[in-house]
Amino acid sequence: MLHRILTAVVAALALVVGFGTAELTGLRWVGGVVVVAGAAWCLVRSRRTTTWWRLVAVVLLGAACFVGSHVLAGTLGPWGSVALVSAVLALGVVLLVDDRTGLSGPAGQAGRSGRAAR
Repeated sequence: MLHRILTAVVAALALVVGFGTAELTGLRWVGGVVVVAGAAWCLVRSRRTTTWWRLVAVVLLGAACFVGSHVLAGTLGPWGSVALVSAVLALGVVLLVDDRTGLSGPAGQAGRSGRAAR
């Protein structure tokens, strides 16, 4: 449980801190580096306990949240949109990294392909 929460918090904070960094420095690419570093950390942390397709889904969700924050900024304001999409990403990470199927248990029952061992 702590693993999921920590990964979800880091994923959400990567968006918030990335945006804050871009705002403070005036360099959007620096904020992008923060976001990519946070995503990479989450992937590395979860790669052994989560099936590959869930990791791909989380990455796609993160990209959608990143784009969504830009789309929603006109309506919610920049910080409001970042806060909303960060919460959505955190929830998605909790739901997707928590593998309830048993396909990627800690005992190595399945490989990264998501198929059960024979």
